Amino acid sequence: MFREKAIKLGIAPIAWTNDDMPELGGENTFEQCISEMALAGFAGSEVGNKYPRDTAVLKKALALRNLEIASAWFSAFLTTKPLEETVQPFIEHRDFLHEMGAKVIVVSEQGRSIQGLMDVPLFKEKPVFTETEWTKLAEGLNHLGQLAAEKDMKIVYHHHMGTGVQTTAEIEKLMEMTDPELVSLLFDTGHLVFSGEDPIYILKKYLSRIQHVHLKDIRGEVVERVKEHHLSFLQAVKDGAFTVPGDGIIRFDEIFLTLSNSDYKGWFVVEAEQDPALANPFEYAVKARQYIKEKSGL
Repeated sequence: MFREKAIKLGIAPIAWTNDDMPELGGENTFEQCISEMALAGFAGSEVGNKYPRDTAVLKKALALRNLEIASAWFSAFLTTKPLEETVQPFIEHRDFLHEMGAKVIVVSEQGRSIQGLMDVPLFKEKPVFTETEWTKLAEGLNHLGQLAAEKDMKIVYHHHMGTGVQTTAEIEKLMEMTDPELVSLLFDTGHLVFSGEDPIYILKKYLSRIQHVHLKDIRGEVVERVKEHHLSFLQAVKDGAFTVPGDGIIRFDEIFLTLSNSDYKGWFVVEAEQDPALANPFEYAVKARQYIKEKSGL
């Protein structure tokens, strides 16, 4: 189905140890995490909070397991802080990822985000940007895109639950306001369906700008409970809102078909933050890998 060598399959370490709630999987080591990724049949990963930042150390650990770094999350605060307070850490992040061989940088605007707040209702208190904030965001992202291009890299914007860029309308506005040459899109199946959006619509409309893919599934009954009881994003994660492809309600057939018929080349990263005490990371990694092979041939 997919062109040979067009796609690399990765998995995020957030299933082993959660970045926002380090107590989830706190006992899981970096070595266990990457060893189980390789054993499950993945070719790479994104970067988690237990990954060494010394590139020589990290490269050696990954090479032993034949793994690569696909990308890593970067929190921008373009809407709420002076530009320079995002630019300086971004350059350090860019240079680290460039040294690790990554081609894309995952960027998400965290100004006024509620995704890391334990008791703030996810849907009821969702932030909405002002026009001034939208302008700051677009101009700032264009600037980060220029900085990424200096290293022949691209930024991929991560629409995300609990942030100012979550819904279809917000994704469309961001795409309209930013330079397609400088700002690409990360397509995340789970966040779109969780928010109530149509992932196929976003995929087909922005196919030419999608440079990174997160494969994430959701448990519908948990999402309904999140809405009904006004739970936060972190509470939703702890309750099991997210899971791996093939274990939730999302049908990936058309998603894989659309991507296979496109010019997409890059990473598919399984990203499903769960409580590892309830969802064994290795078991779910194997389940995801088998499902992707069955549905896509990869």
